[in-house]
Amino acid sequence: MNLERWKKEIFTIPNLLSLFRLALLPVYVCIYLNATQTYQYVIAAAIMAVSCLTDLVDGKIARRFHMVSTLGKILDPLADKITQFTLTVCLSVKHPQLLPVLALFVVKELFQAIVGLIHLRKGKMLPGALMAGKVCTTVLFVSLIALVLFPGVSSAVVNAIAVIDTAFLVVSFISYILAYFGKNTKVQDLERK
Repeated sequence: MNLERWKKEIFTIPNLLSLFRLALLPVYVCIYLNATQTYQYVIAAAIMAVSCLTDLVDGKIARRFHMVSTLGKILDPLADKITQFTLTVCLSVKHPQLLPVLALFVVKELFQAIVGLIHLRKGKMLPGALMAGKVCTTVLFVSLIALVLFPGVSSAVVNAIAVIDTAFLVVSFISYILAYFGKNTKVQDLERK
C-alpha cells in the first residue's frame, strides 16, 4: 500500500471521530468517578452524549462520502464496546446492582470476539451488526447515560434499569449465537461481502 493510499485509509473523518470517542473516555472516567456536584455529573453525561452522537455521525459520513475503510470497520465497533464497558464499569462502582449487567456484557463480548476470530480464520464473518445488537447498544447507552445524569435515583430505578439492560443483552447474545451457529446462520465468506 503506497503512502497516499495509506493516509486515505487511516486519516478519514470517521476514523478520527472514533479515535476522538476513545480519547474522551479518560476524561469521562476522571470526571465521573470524582463527581460530587450535580454539574459534574451533567458534564460526564454530556461527554458520553457527545461520544454517542459522534458514533451516529461517523457511520453516516463514511457511507455518504465513501470513506468506509477496513480500519473503520474495526475501530468503530471497538470504540463502541470500549465505551460501553467503561460506562458500565464506572456506573457499577457507584451502583453495584449493575455488576450482573457488566458480567453479562463481558461474557457476550468475549464470545463474539472469540467466535468472530475463529470464523475469520476460516475466511468467514458476519456481514455487519445484527439489529438486536444495534437495539441493545442503543438501550444500554440511553439507560446508562440517564444513570450518569441522575446519580441520585433510587435503588428501585437502578434495579429496573439493570433488569431491562440484562434482558436486551440476553436477546442480543442469543441472536449472535444463532447468527454464528443457528440453522439459518448469517456468517458469510469474506469474498461475498
